[in-house]
Amino acid sequence: MPGTILITGCNRGLGLELSRQFVADGWRVLATCRDPDSAGALKALREQYPLLEVFPLDVTDSRQMAELGRELRGRPIDILVSNAGYYGPKGVTFGHVDLDEWRKVLEINTLAPYRLAETFCDNVAASGRRVIAVISSKVGSIADNGSGGGYLYRSSKTAVNQVVKSLSVDLRERGISVLALHPGWVQTDMGGPNALISAKESVAGLKKILLDTGLENSGRFINYDGSDIPW
Repeated sequence: MPGTILITGCNRGLGLELSRQFVADGWRVLATCRDPDSAGALKALREQYPLLEVFPLDVTDSRQMAELGRELRGRPIDILVSNAGYYGPKGVTFGHVDLDEWRKVLEINTLAPYRLAETFCDNVAASGRRVIAVISSKVGSIADNGSGGGYLYRSSKTAVNQVVKSLSVDLRERGISVLALHPGWVQTDMGGPNALISAKESVAGLKKILLDTGLENSGRFINYDGSDIPW
């Protein structure tokens, strides 16, 4: 049975495709992005599907997140997807790291997913499915790091994986499953045109995981194809 899903970062890429696939299947989609007025593709999707609702949200703005929490108070959310992310400057090598950019990457990729879970956990607990998912990345895997570099983005995803693990323990008694998901190397603005898979293919895999998961999977780091990724 379709339910309600809240997704951040829906103006493009994975967030937009997640919104498209879920709403096409009859789900009520609560889609957020920083500037809905300039999100042309999302606005077009909203016009096509009345079950899609769009809300402004900068995930680094605690006041705006609290306001959205109040606006959605009492509305069950079956699946909460923390998708909004920021890579930071690319090609940064040792000795040339911009610490201010590093703080920005951590704010968006690590702190914001925690705040999102904290803000909407009551909504998720009141639903039938009770799932929280964070779009992480395989580059956050310490075991998989054989190439070095990527200090900003790698560290933010490693850190958010630890957030996911702690949330999976702390929210278990409320029946909430918490997952870290790797979407693959996807052809988006972040992934670039040389990436291996399309957003449509990635989201099809992520969607299957989100719909099939339960408490037995809580705390896992899962690839879009359903396989486990080492921490």
